[in-house]
Amino acid sequence: QVQLAESGGGLVQAGGSLRLSCAASGRTFSNYAMGWFRQAPEKEREFVAAISRSGGRLYYADSVKGRFTISKDNAKNTVFLQMTSLKPEDTALYYCASPLFSDSVVGRTPSAYHYWGQGTQVTVSS
Repeated sequence: QVQLAESGGGLVQAGGSLRLSCAASGRTFSNYAMGWFRQAPEKEREFVAAISRSGGRLYYADSVKGRFTISKDNAKNTVFLQMTSLKPEDTALYYCASPLFSDSVVGRTPSAYHYWGQGTQVTVSS
């Protein structure tokens, strides 16, 4: 059974930083791409960042490019999202996700992912 568990969210002032973690279990982590998404109240879930299974290719939403960094530690079965220069509009519930198949193209839409964590709340105050 594949399980994803996010941690690291919290309350931070604008301009601050947070590091989110997502621990995966139930599959060979290094065989799969991973993604981060976020969802603010009354808004649709949106793509934040994704990383290929090897970690060699990174993808970012324009809104976070240059401020967020996704990384993957295959030995620890964990994917990270380092967030800097946080803005109030970054406030959302952040989810990590993994596709069903190991050879899946790294996607930017929720439909490209099959497994999801429960989310971790990030709140940025102005």
